[in-house]
Amino acid sequence: MFERVTSRFPRTSAPRTRAAVLAAGLGTSVVLGAGVAVAVDNTAASGAAGAVQAQAAAQAKVAEAQAKAVEAQAAKAQKAAEAKKAAAAKAAQAKKAAKAAAKEKAASWIDPVESYKLSASFAQNGGMWAHKHSGQDYAVPTGTPVVAAHGGTVVKAGGNGAGDGPAYGNAIVIKHGNKTYSQYAHLSSVNVKVGQVVKTGQKIALSGNTGNSSGPHLHFEIRSTPNYGSAVDPVKFLRGKGVTV
Repeated sequence: MFERVTSRFPRTSAPRTRAAVLAAGLGTSVVLGAGVAVAVDNTAASGAAGAVQAQAAAQAKVAEAQAKAVEAQAAKAQKAAEAKKAAAAKAAQAKKAAKAAAKEKAASWIDPVESYKLSASFAQNGGMWAHKHSGQDYAVPTGTPVVAAHGGTVVKAGGNGAGDGPAYGNAIVIKHGNKTYSQYAHLSSVNVKVGQVVKTGQKIALSGNTGNSSGPHLHFEIRSTPNYGSAVDPVKFLRGKGVTV
């Protein structure tokens, strides 16, 4: 007879084993589920951060564009202001130049007519006058504009030589500074009156052939008084003032 040997280790039943395996599987599922949840959370956070960065970059780009637009507008305004300032300076300079030119013209002397030919000269002898010729004749067609050789005030104007005698025909005498007078004679028409202030180059009459004249011309004198008998050489006088005669 053999003795029955009994194991000291208790036998684990099948239900208990299955329960253990199931529990282990559930634990693994729980761990895996937690990992997936963490991964999902990380992805969402990463996406949100990317969106924030993209929005920040877009806002920065817009701000940069706005800053450039403001800078361009400021540059344009500055350029316009500089152009306006330059235009104002140019206008002021032109005005100053015009004023200086006008002042220079007012201070200068000019020929009493344009496109002329000199004929009888000062102190020339001849049968057309009782004494020597008292002025310079400028041969021009009747109706040629006669201008003031220098600015001044009209002291004589009209027929009968404006008081100097019928030989002069229609005449004008203008008073200038420093005891200087200019006389214009044989005019076809007189366009100024006594007391009128005239400027250098201003039209005062039209040339003609009135009085003691053998042909259309302007008789021009420079005098030291408004009256006949005080004449000086007008060509020499004008040339002394820089006029080309």
